[in-house]
Amino acid sequence: MTVIIDVINDSASTNIPGAVQLQTWGGAVLKHLDASEKPVSLGLRIVDEDESAAINLAYRQKDYATNVLSFAVDIPDEIINSLDEVPLGDLVICASVVAREADAQEKSLPAHWAHMLIHGMLHLHGFDHETDAEALAMETLETQILAELGFENPYKAEQHN
Repeated sequence: MTVIIDVINDSASTNIPGAVQLQTWGGAVLKHLDASEKPVSLGLRIVDEDESAAINLAYRQKDYATNVLSFAVDIPDEIINSLDEVPLGDLVICASVVAREADAQEKSLPAHWAHMLIHGMLHLHGFDHETDAEALAMETLETQILAELGFENPYKAEQHN
């Protein structure tokens, strides 16, 4: 399955994954979830902390910068069916938060970027982590996809009982 990721880097960071990496990680998600034969498109905007905090406040009423925000597309099926690509929505990732978390969690930067892209894409597919059961389902799938990509379990220190 093909994923087309339109990346806009509005951050000061130059240490972000390349297009091939992003498409590989996104394609791994689609392998598990998407039955569409059409290419899937996704917008990815990379921002600094001030913008992440402003977006988080505007849409989630949380006054801090966060790692990833997901905005699913809301288009009727009859319109989506007429398109050449299936639009998933948009992700906003804060590069400095991802870098700081990777360091604090003693992960490689690519491993944490992959996790954030996968996490965001799962949100775009309707996954959530509001309840323990939802979190377990989402984290299990994230861990499986990351393992297939050669990355360790990002939740190993906080396993659910």
